[in-house]
Amino acid sequence: MENSLFEQMGGTYIQQGDYMLPNLILPAEEERSIGIWGQRRARYLKQYHKILYYNLLTSRKLDSYLADINKQAEDMFFRLVNEMAKQQGVTEQLKASNQMAWVGKMNAIRNSAMEIINTELIYS
Repeated sequence: MENSLFEQMGGTYIQQGDYMLPNLILPAEEERSIGIWGQRRARYLKQYHKILYYNLLTSRKLDSYLADINKQAEDMFFRLVNEMAKQQGVTEQLKASNQMAWVGKMNAIRNSAMEIINTELIYS
């Protein structure tokens, strides 16, 4: 019996009952965490951009794509919060003198930064 193309390329088979199944092993992939921003992006793609989602999934690029989005969103979030806090005069001195005002302003700044990231990175 002539070897199949799979066998000619170095592939091997294993017998499971009456069937010969190919030994397929996926290459090792770097483990990267997908945070909240990556999860939101994945949910958005899966719901509204199915073709892109499944193309990334089947090409095994989805996890790295989502990890990159998560990293970009985190960097952007911290940068925006720091810039907005400076612009609005939210300092450690305010935190020491009036904690409730500081918390209120920081919550507003964080919410604004989250809205910007959602608009520009996650849901676009």
